Amino acid sequence: MNQSHFDTPEKLRSLLCELVSWDSRTLTEGERFFSWKLQNKLGELSYFKEHPEQVTLHDAGLGRQVVQALYTHPDASDTIVLISHFDTVHTDEYGALEPLAFHPEELTKKLLESKETLTEAARSDLESGNYLFGRGTMDMKMGLALHMQLIERASLEMWPINLLLCTVPDEEVNSAGMRAAVKELVRLQEETGLRYKLFLNGEPSFSQGPTDTKEYMYSGTIGKIMPAALFYGKETHVGEPLKGITADYMASFLTQAMEWNPLFQESDRGESTPLPVTLLQKDLKIQYSTQTPQRAAALYNVFVFKQSAAEVLNLFERVAKDAMAQCNEAYRTVCARENAEPVGNIRVMRFEELLEYAHNKLGEGEVARLKQEVLLQEDWDDREQSIRIVDTLMIECQELGPAVVLFYAPPYYPAVNSSEDPLVIESIQFLKDRAQAFDLALEQVHYFNGICDLSYVHYQDKEDNWKAFANNTPVYGATYDIPFEDMRKLTAPVLNVGPFGKDAHQKTERVHIDSAFKEMPVLLEQLVKKLAGMQQKPKSR
Repeated sequence: MNQSHFDTPEKLRSLLCELVSWDSRTLTEGERFFSWKLQNKLGELSYFKEHPEQVTLHDAGLGRQVVQALYTHPDASDTIVLISHFDTVHTDEYGALEPLAFHPEELTKKLLESKETLTEAARSDLESGNYLFGRGTMDMKMGLALHMQLIERASLEMWPINLLLCTVPDEEVNSAGMRAAVKELVRLQEETGLRYKLFLNGEPSFSQGPTDTKEYMYSGTIGKIMPAALFYGKETHVGEPLKGITADYMASFLTQAMEWNPLFQESDRGESTPLPVTLLQKDLKIQYSTQTPQRAAALYNVFVFKQSAAEVLNLFERVAKDAMAQCNEAYRTVCARENAEPVGNIRVMRFEELLEYAHNKLGEGEVARLKQEVLLQEDWDDREQSIRIVDTLMIECQELGPAVVLFYAPPYYPAVNSSEDPLVIESIQFLKDRAQAFDLALEQVHYFNGICDLSYVHYQDKEDNWKAFANNTPVYGATYDIPFEDMRKLTAPVLNVGPFGKDAHQKTERVHIDSAFKEMPVLLEQLVKKLAGMQQKPKSR
């Protein structure tokens, strides 16, 4: 009989601690090495010893790899895709305890020695002994561990369904891993005849507020998009301030108009998106001088449920035009008071309009060269390169100023929802019923509020609204792209079921021990068996 590696709560806890010990902070060497370690770990399972070719690595850029492990039953075409990410955020906030951030057992014990430094809630959880602390315990290596346990059990017991474990890097920054995985998922589907039945993610249950301890399942995920602006004013000497207009002055009007603007808020099924907020605002003046700042940039975070990239851009343009009208009026009032001649009204334009103007003025070859100069600056990330491409083109087209150029900066996470899907409705009710064996009240949330990789499957955009994003994202097609057309081919519904935890991305990140090692293993096994058509009786252990 083949030996099981992860069949008890103790073995599963040991697996989690091993996965967490493989430091895989985003954009570090550890993230690059994690996939190889995981491939070897999966290769120890009996099924993959016999089928090593079914554990594969796929390039996700910058030396990182997507890991896929496929268990197939000879009589099955239905396939559940088990999605997770293995990168984590960084650990600076741990301070002196940072060396223990990736060692949950040791960190949890060590925190007891300085528990007075924790919040009351974290201290109470620590003293209860019901939580395991550490970076990645909650977000989201426990989800990966649960999927590894599932695929091992299915392969040992020959469940009549296929399982495809798909775990990716870079979820915490740009989701390069999941965007790369989409193409491989489509290839597998087309070449092998697998029929994707459900995309099952394992992100943890997030609280809906500071005192919320309920556990949730998610039938969708919130969308996130980042409208941005480049403000191009008119420089002058500080001794003659009204001979110009500062980019910072212009930016202040749009930022006030965007921050917390309810026009961007959406509601659906009793849930609402958080209000927009500024993620970055700066002028682009590098050194101090008595010349006023001529150029500035701002990035704004907008969450979406239903709105497309085209709809958000239309609304952003409307808000920007209103804001600049107010700026123009305020500026002209000052000029009239001081008997000065205004430098002109502020123009509002989209990046695609600037690009067309630059092509006509400079030629497509020169524009491509200017963009390439920016793209060669490896110290600049996608957001900074986006800003600098717009800035570079505006410097060459100064006659358009004063102006505000509207564009998008990566990343973009489309919203996805499967709340009306019959399979998802049935699965959620099934999990609610089975959770009663643990005296656990699982509740449904329609949109996962933590942003996740499910955004890149089950994509529904019949009108090609995504082109507004592609046409107005300066780095699109160069350093950043989204496989929208392939995403349309991944039509299976989405569901997120994972362990309960608290304080993701904080020093007190922790996962609930019973939820992780006793409850979720049973519930997920029962759900997959149900989807496989296997008759089963309710069980609590």
